[in-house]
Amino acid sequence: MVRITNSVASRKRTKKLLKRCSGFYGDRKNHLKLSKDALMSALAFNYKHRKLRKREFKSLWVTRIGCASKMHGISYSKLMNGLKLMGCAVNRKWLAELAIHDAPAFGQIVTQAKTRLAAV
Repeated sequence: MVRITNSVASRKRTKKLLKRCSGFYGDRKNHLKLSKDALMSALAFNYKHRKLRKREFKSLWVTRIGCASKMHGISYSKLMNGLKLMGCAVNRKWLAELAIHDAPAFGQIVTQAKTRLAAV
């Protein structure tokens, strides 16, 4: 009787795995066992770092808004409170963009937030 090896399917699985590891360094790109371990590790870190990237960007935006608001004489927390009281729908990402690329518009937003805080 002929020995059945399932070689077509196993070769397909191997090629699929090695294709996903094509940019890896050293033996991690072309040895099956090392490639499988490296890929599992990479996928786990990929998931984790997608979450961390969001956190890091929010922190960057807060820092930028804080520095720009200090230049206009108001703290970050008071600015955000004033914007909340105003009902302003501008998020931190766009506030940070305004602070860097369009300083006069950011200044107008800050003065509006200041007047709203003074009214309360």
